[in-house]
Amino acid sequence: MRRLVRLLAVVAALAALLVPAASAADRMWIGFHDDPVFRYGEDRQAEMDLAARTNNATLLRTLVEWHQIAKTRPANAANPFDPAYNFDDLDELVRNAQARDMEVLMAIWGTPEWANGGKKPQYLPRRMSDFQNFARALASRYSGRTPGLPFVRFFGIWNESNLGTFLLPQFNAKGKIVSPAAYAKLAAAGYAGIKAGSRKALVAIGETSSTGRDRKSRGTDAIAPATFMKGIARANKRLRFDAWAQHPYPLPVNQKPTQKVRYPNVTLTSLPQFEKDLDKAFGRKNIPIWITEYGNETKPGEPKGVTERQQAQYAPQAIALARKNPRVQMFVWFVFRDSSSSPWQSGLYRTNGTAKPAQRRFAAAAGGLDAMNGRVLVRSGTRNPALAVHLRSFCANNGIGTTVGTTVSVALAGRTLGATQPAVPLSLDCTISVRAPVTVARGRTYTVVVAANTLTGNAATRTITLVGR
Repeated sequence: MRRLVRLLAVVAALAALLVPAASAADRMWIGFHDDPVFRYGEDRQAEMDLAARTNNATLLRTLVEWHQIAKTRPANAANPFDPAYNFDDLDELVRNAQARDMEVLMAIWGTPEWANGGKKPQYLPRRMSDFQNFARALASRYSGRTPGLPFVRFFGIWNESNLGTFLLPQFNAKGKIVSPAAYAKLAAAGYAGIKAGSRKALVAIGETSSTGRDRKSRGTDAIAPATFMKGIARANKRLRFDAWAQHPYPLPVNQKPTQKVRYPNVTLTSLPQFEKDLDKAFGRKNIPIWITEYGNETKPGEPKGVTERQQAQYAPQAIALARKNPRVQMFVWFVFRDSSSSPWQSGLYRTNGTAKPAQRRFAAAAGGLDAMNGRVLVRSGTRNPALAVHLRSFCANNGIGTTVGTTVSVALAGRTLGATQPAVPLSLDCTISVRAPVTVARGRTYTVVVAANTLTGNAATRTITLVGR
């Protein structure tokens, strides 16, 4: 085990030589959020098959409702197996996703009454340590260390935290904006808890809706996402996080992805301005963006929505806008299928299961963005660069450290330059690390093909594009 740990540490150091491609988001984790269908529906396994095999999904997002999972105070809140917790349906979701080669993003939301003095789930806990302990338990449960419980790579802190629908209060009695400072404390506690439970987990903050008024008015209290972000940074400029999550929905709902909005509201077209301000606010460079909800609702289910033909035009257009942005690492469509249990009619499938015109165009756009077949930049002169290869489904029936047989070949302009056949261990995050047998030259684009297999019958081929810089 010590040798395995040392080997993984060396591989991680070598992998640090690799940086994401900067010209465009040539690869993204792309998928759906639809808990009524994927988590609770009677046909959830068949629906997951459809998402993965027909629609090229590599990720599912789900809402982890703290107030539902922990209805009573746990005796040991940091223990993922405390009897007060009920993770049964969540366990099934992540197992089902893993078996279909899909990653999971868990967005945590909703405070239990025992933690906020009997208030609604929108009100934050009186003690941030309660949230930190829950976040730690959640991440620990899905850290990959417990047999039968898959590793979860992605986490989000709260949901649409700039809206009163999900976080209260947004303003104090005098009308002053107070939610960003409160959220900064929540995000710090959540990040600390998740990282304590699972060191390899990636954590996004924000999960912000696209629009807000920045003043109290009739209706739902809402802060514009850029205003909200800047308020968080003022409260804690050193706040740690791995990405900012944004929901750049068009508003009104009949608008197209290219809609222009007045900043500090943030839709797809205003992301570049938001990214510039995000970096400035937190004193960092190139903070990644996760689009964790987006969709276009259709008529007649949503009378003010777009036509199905328009949705078919807008879905690939939205993906193309995200793809042009080098910071966007993730794109999640909300929802997969219209259903009676969801108030949204943005599914690619109708309630009767038939496909809308958008389905085929979404699948085609997603097919070229498979993050498991990655694209990386490597410094010129690097010999035998280490590459992380995602083999999510291998973890469904293999333990940590299982030997994975591989054939790694490198080609340039169709000509094979070299090949190796290393046997490497399966990591707890369901990746392996291999070295491409090549010395990287500036400006050259190499195709690295990795064929992997195990004695338990797993087999997969990944194609990684390697670019010298």
